Amino acid sequence: MVAQVLPLGVRGIVVAGLLAALMSSLAGVFNASSTLFTMDFYSRLRPGVSQHRLVWIGRVATGVMVVIGLLWIPVIQGGKGLYDYLQGVQAYLAPPIFVVFFLGVFMKRLNAKGALAALITGFAMGLFRLAVDTPVKLSDGFAYAEGSVLWVVNNTFFQYYSLLIFLVCVAVMIAVSYATSLPAYGRISGLTYGTLSEEDRKDSRASWSRGDVVASALVLVLILVAYLTFTG
Repeated sequence: MVAQVLPLGVRGIVVAGLLAALMSSLAGVFNASSTLFTMDFYSRLRPGVSQHRLVWIGRVATGVMVVIGLLWIPVIQGGKGLYDYLQGVQAYLAPPIFVVFFLGVFMKRLNAKGALAALITGFAMGLFRLAVDTPVKLSDGFAYAEGSVLWVVNNTFFQYYSLLIFLVCVAVMIAVSYATSLPAYGRISGLTYGTLSEEDRKDSRASWSRGDVVASALVLVLILVAYLTFTG
C-alpha cells in the first residue's frame, strides 16, 4: 500500500532496497548452510581434501539448497502464508536448542551426551511433525483418518507441539546426563552459572552499574508493553 502512493522513482528505489535486503539475507543463509555442510560434514568425511575441492563442494551444496527451496514453495503455499509457516518450522526446531543452552547454563551436572541426545530427539520430533504436515499442505483433498495418531499430530496446534518437544528434550537431557559420566568441571569453570565461584560472582557484579540495571529493566518493560499491546 505504501509503495502504491509513492512516486515512480521513489517506488523503484524502495523496491530495489527491499530486493537487495532479501538477496543479502538469502546469500547469508546459503553461505552459512554450505559452510556448515562443507566444514562440519564433508571435510570430516574427507580429511585430506584440498581447499579447491571444498570450494567446489560448497557451490554444489548451495545449488542443491536452492533447488530444494524452489521445490518446497508449494508446501509453503499450502499453509496460511510464509510467516505462519516460518513460525511453525521455528517452533518445531528451536526447542531442543533452547533446552541445551538454557539447562547447560544453569545445571552443571548435565554433560555433552545428554545435550546431544536432546538435540537428536528434538530434531527427530520436529522432522516428524513436518513430514506429517507436508502431505496435507501439498494437497487440498488429502486428510488423515480422523482419530488416528497422524490426524492428532497434524491437528495439534503448533505451539502445543513445540511445548511437547521442549518437555521431552528436558527429560531426555537430564536422564541421559545423569545416566552417564560427570562432565569435566575444570573445562567449564566460570563459564556457566552452575560453575561460578565466589570470585567469579564478585567480578561479574563489578562489571555492571546501576544504570545498566535500569536500562535492562526498561527494555523488559518495553517488551512486555509491546506483547500486551499487539495481542490481536
